[in-house]
Amino acid sequence: MSTCYESARELYAALGVDTEKAMEQLSGVKISLHCWQGDDVLGFENTGSLSGGIATTGNYPGRARNFDELTADLDEALKLIPGRHKINLHASYSVADRPVERNSLIPADFSAWVDYAKDRGLGLDFNPTLFSHPMAEDSLTLSSPDPAKRRYWIDHCKCSRKIAESFGKALGQPALDNIWIPDGYKEVPADRLGPRMRLKESLDEIFSEKLDGSVLYDSVESKVFGLGLEAYTVGSHEFYMNYAAKNGLLCLLDNGHYHPTEMVSDKIPAMLLFSEKLALHVTRPMRWDSDHVVRFDDEVREIAAEIVRCGALDRVFIGLDYFDASLNRVAAWVIGMRNMQKALLTALLTPHARLKSYQDEGDFTSMLAMQEELKFYPFAAVWDEFCERQGVPVRESWLAEVRRYEKDVLLKR
Repeated sequence: MSTCYESARELYAALGVDTEKAMEQLSGVKISLHCWQGDDVLGFENTGSLSGGIATTGNYPGRARNFDELTADLDEALKLIPGRHKINLHASYSVADRPVERNSLIPADFSAWVDYAKDRGLGLDFNPTLFSHPMAEDSLTLSSPDPAKRRYWIDHCKCSRKIAESFGKALGQPALDNIWIPDGYKEVPADRLGPRMRLKESLDEIFSEKLDGSVLYDSVESKVFGLGLEAYTVGSHEFYMNYAAKNGLLCLLDNGHYHPTEMVSDKIPAMLLFSEKLALHVTRPMRWDSDHVVRFDDEVREIAAEIVRCGALDRVFIGLDYFDASLNRVAAWVIGMRNMQKALLTALLTPHARLKSYQDEGDFTSMLAMQEELKFYPFAAVWDEFCERQGVPVRESWLAEVRRYEKDVLLKR
């Protein structure tokens, strides 16, 4: 135990904050690490470039090209990140022993991922992949006016739910199955209701089969727009918020999927009032949903603060979602995950009850003063202690290991 940490513990104790308890709570938070950062969202199907209004930029060397390379890169990242977490998969990352269409995927096609996770004490989450496929070339899937296309993607989503359920059963921890679709139009549509009616009918069929709710949670994820889909998004926030509430599903909030003036942190307590659980994809939008690597910025800290002050660490599925091909992909994972954990630790080190009492008493002077002073409390000393106890590098020392891995592995691909 360092002198810096002992001093920090005393300072926080004077505020009524137990740093030991904060670190213990943080160690139990599982964040879902998105596999698609490691290979620029290409997957293992060799279907070509991305589609569906998303794109990666950059050509940094060392992109993972197969299951072995991707899992090796994940191992490298995970050994630099405190705690035990989950891996978030897309259906396009199946490791099937045969050519298989997405509407015919089965749990066995992901058995290699289950073995990987089980060996490392990790969990798995899942997402059907409704983009980068010939049946989604026009960016219309579950809302398509073509019944054959809708049938294909309905069946794919049904398969995906069973795959996620199998993850939960095999690994002994719940899996989240999250549906996101790219559906929308570049030009202002002549019919806004029809596509949403078709989407609702598709979802109704997808969720008509009752699976094991003790190991599977279903969520639906909204969008504002994507490239080439700027005028209209079928699966809007209002659509999914209402659909999830009516059908007992989780509404997944991606903080890149809203207008720049909207804050997802403000939505969290409102959603938790009406939902048992909530799902998040944490990213960093830059003017639009550009999926930059998560930084330790104001909104990420506020997202973490709302989760903690609402007492919802066990009610929120926290996942990351970004893809940046302009920098070392392993480093991108480490930076984003550690920043999300730092934000949660900052929230756990905040005397929320005291601040709430100031607000309830109308003492906004004390509230604001305390909020500002807390920014200069020695949070970093507690973070360093947490990293040491978790057996991962402290501060920026992890970067030297990533550079070694880049030289020995990534640059040789």
